[in-house]
Amino acid sequence: MSDIAQQIWDMKYRFKRADGTPVDNDVAATWARVAVAASQAETPENRPAKAVEFAKALAGYRFLPAGRIVAGAGTGRDVTLFNCFVMGAIPDSMEGIFSHLREAALTLQQGGGIGYDFSTLRPKGAPVEGVGADASGPVSFMDVWDAMCRTIMSAGSRRGAMMATLSCDHPDIEEFIDAKRAPGRLTNFNLSVLASDAFMAAVKADGPWALRFAGRVYKTLPARALWDRIMRSTFDYAEPGMIFIDRINSKNNLGYCETIRATNPCGEQPLPPYGACLLGSVNLARLVRDPFGDDAALDLDELAALTRTAVRLLDDVIDISRFPLEAQRMEAHAKRRIGLGVTGLADALVFCRTTYGSPESLALIEQWLSTLSWAAYRASAELAAEKGAFPLFDAEEYLARPFVRSLPEDIRALIGEHGIRNGLLTSIAPTGTISLFAGNVSSGIEPIFAYRYTRRVLLPDGSHKEETIEDYAVEQFRVRFGDAALPDYFVSAQNLWPEDHLAVQAAAQKYIDSSISKTINVPAGISFDAFKDVYVQAYQLGCKGCTTYRPNLVTGSVLATPEPRREEADEPQLPLDLPRAADVVYMTKPLDRPAVLLGQTYKIKWLDADHAFYITINDVEKDGRRRPFEVFINSKNMEAYAWTLALTRMISAVFRRGGDVSFVVDELKAVFDPRGGQWMEGHYVPSLLAAIGEIIERHLVAIGFMSSRDAPLVPEERKVAVVAAEGAPARRCPRCSSPSFVKLEGCDSCLSCGYSKCG
Repeated sequence: MSDIAQQIWDMKYRFKRADGTPVDNDVAATWARVAVAASQAETPENRPAKAVEFAKALAGYRFLPAGRIVAGAGTGRDVTLFNCFVMGAIPDSMEGIFSHLREAALTLQQGGGIGYDFSTLRPKGAPVEGVGADASGPVSFMDVWDAMCRTIMSAGSRRGAMMATLSCDHPDIEEFIDAKRAPGRLTNFNLSVLASDAFMAAVKADGPWALRFAGRVYKTLPARALWDRIMRSTFDYAEPGMIFIDRINSKNNLGYCETIRATNPCGEQPLPPYGACLLGSVNLARLVRDPFGDDAALDLDELAALTRTAVRLLDDVIDISRFPLEAQRMEAHAKRRIGLGVTGLADALVFCRTTYGSPESLALIEQWLSTLSWAAYRASAELAAEKGAFPLFDAEEYLARPFVRSLPEDIRALIGEHGIRNGLLTSIAPTGTISLFAGNVSSGIEPIFAYRYTRRVLLPDGSHKEETIEDYAVEQFRVRFGDAALPDYFVSAQNLWPEDHLAVQAAAQKYIDSSISKTINVPAGISFDAFKDVYVQAYQLGCKGCTTYRPNLVTGSVLATPEPRREEADEPQLPLDLPRAADVVYMTKPLDRPAVLLGQTYKIKWLDADHAFYITINDVEKDGRRRPFEVFINSKNMEAYAWTLALTRMISAVFRRGGDVSFVVDELKAVFDPRGGQWMEGHYVPSLLAAIGEIIERHLVAIGFMSSRDAPLVPEERKVAVVAAEGAPARRCPRCSSPSFVKLEGCDSCLSCGYSKCG
């Protein structure tokens, strides 16, 4: 393995005991662990043979179960092997809301990503009967979920991931659309609008559109104005995405027994309340014979055989997995959803000397994915003959569903005779980390993102080194042809047209019964009207959703080149231009305390405390510029004396070391009190410590040390001093601060350290 693959395996997938002692000696041992664990769902006499069959499919990175399975199967840990969950419908009551908040916390704690539809909550300003108050609206409660997710993340090694959806006719849809205009808000959520067919028709006809809840019309506006508002936010901030919800329900194999209102965080799994799905991907890049040769072709027989094994393995994983909630277990076993997809598609096209997005590539994609889809349905029907159909199978209803009607007649006959083991079988998910582990093959059905980039590798002694990473197809080309120029059929996400992305997504969707995680990269200079047309085309082409990414001043750029760092001074200097990230100075010794400091005192009154808390923040000043130096917290609440003293000592020590200390704000604001928080100045604060964090943030903004996160745009003087080729500042990774934080398949991902918002 490369150093990167070795690091990913060791940190994310290698089984180790609680004391850090490795159990998996090599990757083969990891595959054996997963194979044996999955085989435990088989009859005792079948287990040895099936374990060998599964291990052969995993060997050589040909079949890649999703990371939850590779990391958790066979370890005995109390984790779920499922990637995707949609939570239950949120009741429109305070008791119901916080009961569902608890369910979300339990699911995130076990490693599952979750989706929620907030359309069930009454709009802002609606009366709350019995308490004489007005509702705060669904977006305010999304803030509560976001705070909870930050806390779960801070307690574990994985970042929580959530999807929030809201119906296009909800009275608070405009607030939902604009929610992420405030930097730092709802950072643990992906947002998507549920766009109905009626809304799309109203947009096309330039007709009126009513926003309503519980039978009452709150507002009527032109449908096209609402559409433009969604598009403008997406154009500027890359969110919200669009989910064509009526299409999802009309084409759902299980539409006769469920209604879908939300998806998992990356959108490839539309799921009903408490729905769950696990994922796995066939690595197409490993199945091409004679790469770059005149006879280069993907081995369809091997693809079909590998698919059959993968279906059985994933079906077995359903039976060995734990579930955070009993409702999730019941839903998963009643319908036995799996999400089998592909990765390495772009590399496979390159091996076949075919340009991504060309008519020739679309023909190959349809050939490959139809082979996988039909093999999966045949395997599931044969599995039903052996083990039984999924419990909610209804032959008449199931065979009448649109996707099932499109299957070859012999497969339909097999389903009619035996039923089918899995209600839905195919999905194309983000495979960023697992694909990097497999040799940096192209991810999912995305194009090659970049031929080569630099990544920081953590060494055993804690130091780092820079390593250049090449795409798998580029690496194989170099092995065969040396330094020869890359042929024209090598293309990347940066030099494709949006139409190429759309064509690939639409071609793939024909053979995927669930959905697809796909990011359509558009150039920074695209006009707004052309940008809007991408979404119209996605709807017209039959896609189930659409996500775009345009480099911009707020969310950054795809490729970035850092400006040269300034020469460091011999003595520690005050970083007076701290808002520019490239100029942050980390001092080797703390600053000495001057005799007199400028300061400000703030008051917090917390509900369950008898006395107020007073937070004093003192600053050091030089050349008219200020930075925080120390913090004091005082109160008559003597039970708080020890923790407030410890907190002030730690924060003050951090402040005196210099550097960009704004992370202190994020850490404090992430603290979630299980006893509950309180509403302050119109928003929910999850704990007293979070309130202290907000006070510190307010102070740092006031003295000019950090930018306001409520500002709609990054002011010119606060721009990060890392500029992309398009002229937009790059985004910095929250873990390693590298300027290579990008949007991949709907997920925020770091090309340097592997950090991913979607886990």
